[in-house]
Amino acid sequence: MNVPTWGWIVTIAVLTVFLLVDVFVIARRPHVPSMAEVTRHLIFFISLAILFGLYVWYEWGGRYAGEFYAGWLTEYSLSVDNLFVFLLIMQNFRVPARLQQSALMTGIVIAIILRGIFIAVGAAAINAFAWVFYIFGAFLIYTAVKLAKGGDEEDEFEENRILKWVEGRFPATTEFHGTSLMIVENGKRLITPMFIVIIALGTTDVLFALDSIPAIFGLTKEPFLVLTANIFALMGLRQLYFLIGGLLKRLVYLSIGLAVLLGFIGVKLMLHALHENNLPFINGGQPVHSVPDIPISVSLGAIILILGVTTVASLWKTKHDARASTTD
Repeated sequence: MNVPTWGWIVTIAVLTVFLLVDVFVIARRPHVPSMAEVTRHLIFFISLAILFGLYVWYEWGGRYAGEFYAGWLTEYSLSVDNLFVFLLIMQNFRVPARLQQSALMTGIVIAIILRGIFIAVGAAAINAFAWVFYIFGAFLIYTAVKLAKGGDEEDEFEENRILKWVEGRFPATTEFHGTSLMIVENGKRLITPMFIVIIALGTTDVLFALDSIPAIFGLTKEPFLVLTANIFALMGLRQLYFLIGGLLKRLVYLSIGLAVLLGFIGVKLMLHALHENNLPFINGGQPVHSVPDIPISVSLGAIILILGVTTVASLWKTKHDARASTTD
């Protein structure tokens, strides 16, 4: 996939414009969005991603379009799981409902910048060392097993080290001051709870990237597709937060579905690593062509099937439990 420099510049510039418009609109008018507003914006961002995939198809062919759609769906599904933690962060810091949009948007922009760095490092490592696929694959399989055994999400948010350092290093106010990150009070500069919330959202998303970045590299090795799939998934995350916040509890099999998804991609990465093998203690340092290499069409179909079964089974379970409770 040969993307010219101007293609990178135009793509990133256009996506940046969409994000900046979103940021400045929210900054001017912090509010609790209506379901109609959230749905309208979410449909817009999803349509934008679909159209971008069609453009990739037209410009570079169906294989790369399939890789983009598979990566985008995977990142989007992992983002749904992340929303549960975002809800806990909002509750933990008692963020006023009208300010939650601003906090989410700023946190998402930070996450995009940090993920861009992660993607650049990951792409450089893959180009230099083929054995990195073994590490990515093993990590995803480990994460899948851990996720499957983990059961339900924790009901409390645990602050990470960066967040604890910020809270201990900088004096802060106890009350929110709109969307302001810092204020001057009695001649002293103080950070606000909004600043801490944004750090919490941004750093937490980076932790999530530890599995989402290897997962998408298991579907495509093209940095251009990895970056755009991540950006499109994060662009709709704010709207998804408000739209399905009440539905997250109904996705009771989400962890199991994501575990199967990550396990599938982990196995795919391990098989690909064998095809690219140059480790001397495996097959004498030669590629292992006898193992299957899963094509992107199969991967995309598997992702859609896994997510579809997870959603339908979750909704059926919650509906069945609700009926059972009313009859008791």
